[in-house]
Amino acid sequence: MNRPLHVAIAGATGAVGVEMLKTLERRNFPVASLKLLASARSARYKMKFRGEKLVTEEMTEASFKGVDVALFSAGAGVSKQFRQAVVDAGAVMVDNSSAFRLEDDVPLVVPEVNPEDVKWHKGVIANPNCTTIIMLVAVAPLHRAFGLRRLVASTYQSASGAGAKGMLELLAQTKALLAEAKDMDELAERYRDVLARIDPPKAFGDPIAFNVFPHIDVFQPNGYTKEEMKMVNESRKMLHDPSLRISCTSVRVPSLRAHSESLNLEFSRKVTPEMVREVLATAPGVIVVDDPANNRYPLPIDASGHGEVLAGRIRQDVSNPDGTGIDMFVAGDQLLKGAAYNAVQIAELL
Repeated sequence: MNRPLHVAIAGATGAVGVEMLKTLERRNFPVASLKLLASARSARYKMKFRGEKLVTEEMTEASFKGVDVALFSAGAGVSKQFRQAVVDAGAVMVDNSSAFRLEDDVPLVVPEVNPEDVKWHKGVIANPNCTTIIMLVAVAPLHRAFGLRRLVASTYQSASGAGAKGMLELLAQTKALLAEAKDMDELAERYRDVLARIDPPKAFGDPIAFNVFPHIDVFQPNGYTKEEMKMVNESRKMLHDPSLRISCTSVRVPSLRAHSESLNLEFSRKVTPEMVREVLATAPGVIVVDDPANNRYPLPIDASGHGEVLAGRIRQDVSNPDGTGIDMFVAGDQLLKGAAYNAVQIAELL
């Protein structure tokens, strides 16, 4: 039996923190005690865990005394601020931010992909970017089986990627536009102006309702966004292949929750869709949903609320004449597998 652990959740009142709390309960994690930590503004907030009401505490450097595992989802700045306090207290920080992901002495872990990397942690283990997690749960077993040479990804990321404020903005903009929908032709022509008049975008730089835009995070000197480069660099680190060829375009879409990704994969030998389905059918954390004749394929609405990654639309890449290319589509709940669920799985490895 696993030894019960003293656990802290930093950022407990945020969207991911709430899911961490639910995931600990859902997976019957062996919790000896639980601290819910938040900012001074969110302290004294009551939250339920296993039928009991717990009160959030203001996070200070003294908060981690007696803690074994600290699950962090409070932003990179907060993680950096409290890293030393966590390590000095003898706890292990499982961090959901981007603060330490590419540091050489910090393991970047998805339990279905590289669980062995947990062994060399020095007090901090990083949770990868949500889209990287969702992709690699499906891609890593194929890489092990067939040898991945090149990957091109296009992501379709939901409003919840910006947290609760992103989802609320999508709902508010949609409601406002529908209320103005007396003249559909006029609205279609100038709905950006309508939204600007009603409620200018705050969570996103562009309107999210009835819109898509290829811009997530800040642009880098190479023309890619930081979100896109996370996919490149984090995948290379976890697959232990710094020369792996990867390109990505990240797109924000007006779905509420769960991200989807279109993947073009090139392997070092010939691969058929049947071979891919056979590998994924037994891969941990993957559910194959691949019956296009009956319109069954991965959908974010089906992935929402689940810890598994859905994989489908598996087909031969017709642009690759040597038979080494595969196209596929995946969907996963980025608040769960892309964040809270993966963090709790890492704690389970400990």
